[in-house]
Amino acid sequence: MTYAQIAADLAGRITRGEYPPHTKLPSVRELAELYSVSPATIDKVHVLLRTQGLTYGIPGGGVFVEGPES
Repeated sequence: MTYAQIAADLAGRITRGEYPPHTKLPSVRELAELYSVSPATIDKVHVLLRTQGLTYGIPGGGVFVEGPES
């Protein structure tokens, strides 16, 4: 899978409510294992999701789903 395909899959999961607003996404390592890609690929996924306004990061805290009160 490419990073764009993974981002599209995660975006769909977010849209369907599998990851509700303000919930933490799995770690980079967990997502890399889930999608059988390198952590660097997941880093690109996070950048893409952030630019689409779907997620936000907290330094040292992880990546979270955007919500109405972010």
